[in-house]
Amino acid sequence: MFRRSARRARPARMVTAAAAALAATSALTATAIEPASAHTPGHPAARHVLLLSVDGLHQSDLAWYIARHPQSALARLAGGGVEYTHARTTIPSDSFPGMVGQLTGGNPGTTGVYYDDGYDAALLPAGTTRCAGAKSGAEVDLTEDLDKNKDSIDAGQGLTGLPGSILKMTPHAASLIDPTKLPVDPKSCAPVSPHAYLRVNTVFNVARKAGLRTAWSDKHVAYDILNGPSGNGIQDLFAPEINSTATGYPAGVDWTKDNAATEQYDGYKAQAVLNEIDGYDHGGTHKVGTPAVFGMNFQSVSTAQKLAASDGLAGGYQAKGVPGPLLEKNLAFVDKEVGAFTVELRKRHLDGSTTVVLSAKHGQSPTDPKALTRVDDGPLLDGLNAAWKKAHPGSGDLVAHAVDDDAMLIWLTDRSKAATDFAKAYLLAQSGTGVGIDGNAKPFTAGGLKTLYAGADAARYFHVKPGDSRVPDLFGITQYGVVYTGGKKIAEHGGAHADDLDVPLVVSGPVTPHDVRIAAPVETTQIAPTILRLLGLDPRALDAVRAEHTPALPAR
Repeated sequence: MFRRSARRARPARMVTAAAAALAATSALTATAIEPASAHTPGHPAARHVLLLSVDGLHQSDLAWYIARHPQSALARLAGGGVEYTHARTTIPSDSFPGMVGQLTGGNPGTTGVYYDDGYDAALLPAGTTRCAGAKSGAEVDLTEDLDKNKDSIDAGQGLTGLPGSILKMTPHAASLIDPTKLPVDPKSCAPVSPHAYLRVNTVFNVARKAGLRTAWSDKHVAYDILNGPSGNGIQDLFAPEINSTATGYPAGVDWTKDNAATEQYDGYKAQAVLNEIDGYDHGGTHKVGTPAVFGMNFQSVSTAQKLAASDGLAGGYQAKGVPGPLLEKNLAFVDKEVGAFTVELRKRHLDGSTTVVLSAKHGQSPTDPKALTRVDDGPLLDGLNAAWKKAHPGSGDLVAHAVDDDAMLIWLTDRSKAATDFAKAYLLAQSGTGVGIDGNAKPFTAGGLKTLYAGADAARYFHVKPGDSRVPDLFGITQYGVVYTGGKKIAEHGGAHADDLDVPLVVSGPVTPHDVRIAAPVETTQIAPTILRLLGLDPRALDAVRAEHTPALPAR
């Protein structure tokens, strides 16, 4: 089957031109972010790294907010460290490859993670129990669909008093995954958990091996993937389900459909971080010590960008790059929470030993509301299947799985050159009528695509061998402003436009220079080796760092 997903250029396995140029300079050795072990006598060590990832946040949003609020927590954070003004996230610019990249140092071709809802031609479908002779090819779903109960914020744990009791949620998020929903390994005939699906280790794995405490908070229990291949990289993984029913809001609304609900949801995770700063577990119950590596993901900026309106405020952007009232409100919300973290660090005398890293898994496109063209991808995929069957009587659907947000990722049942060429030609020949920001008809051509990589070209784009079981058979970069949706959202992510990729990156703390801005291009995958350097650990302990030669971030 395929999914018509409305949830969601540069090659992915990159020693990019930018990284290669940086690696060729002494800046990445002599002036890279300092390791804790390299401090001069009396210089405070980085014993803790707090990573904050704000979905949808652009560097331009951060600059816009700081310019108008020079005394804000975000302004102080940037002024107290190094701000990288040309940082880019992974391609595809989706939550899972973006977050995995930050914590492994690798891009999708290396990590094997292309999207939150992908496909693997080598695995067997979920629920397979008789594996001998079974036909391979399986959806790899890393969304709320894996939860034991995706309608509950506790993912099916069965807590009473929700949502107020959510901080009592288990730190072992993987225990709330329904194994019958996982793809199956044809060799062992056993389900493949998210952490086992990841091809490389994570910062958490390296930190645990060094005897350091780890914690993280994110939006699905499927973020078990960050536990890495060992399955136990994160000691305290707090993962309340964001796509569950939002208690106290209108029927049918999840925590992303009302921006006030998203802020409430983010507030639970922020409280978990405050508890961890205080030396407790995420629930504030057990004294365990402040983690060496910890942090959270914010969602409220993302929903403020996607929703046309919420809570009586217009969402998205007023003009190109100019946040509207709902988005401005959410930038202030994030600023307030960041301020609370920094105050708590000072209160606990941890400000002299904690480095804060601020970035984003992905941006959101378009930031120019006039460019928006909403295209329903369902008829495009139905038409492709129909055309294939007509040309090949007796055959089944050509599309095995598809995820289309403001990029197009398609996996085919026939991976031959003839089939991928057929699909490419069909899609690029399609024109039709979409919907603009004003709700009026808006024409599109070439299936809404600017570029479409097919077959071996798609594999080369991601720097993997043709035939790799996970790489999409087609990867399409949309025309600017095209969002594949049959609904009303006004922005999405996943693609390769600047609006998708250009995210903030700030490293701020006692071991970093203050008030430094670096305009040289960097990548969010460089966060992972930088975290390890800050903690005095070897970045080359990361598999992806060795594979891609991912450098730590430069400090000057």
